[in-house]
Amino acid sequence: MTLKLRDGVSTADTDYGMALLDEDSGQYWNLNPTAALALRTLLDGGTTAQAVQELTEQYAVDADTANRDVKDLLGELHSAGLVREEAVS
Repeated sequence: MTLKLRDGVSTADTDYGMALLDEDSGQYWNLNPTAALALRTLLDGGTTAQAVQELTEQYAVDADTANRDVKDLLGELHSAGLVREEAVS
């Protein structure tokens, strides 16, 4: 499965991470640098494990915490309707 942003959701890199804008509702979300790194990894076709590895390599965080944070991020993005998953062909 590959993570994709839902149509109508755009991103912008910021000095503090990344902003997501839901163009349909006008709502936006600010992601801190660690969440931005995890999301970029996932949107680039990476797995949850790869996102965890990126976080542990670039930040002072252990694998268990990084894994929990990536799963929490995915849950919140899905709950907000900002992302969808596509089958890899």
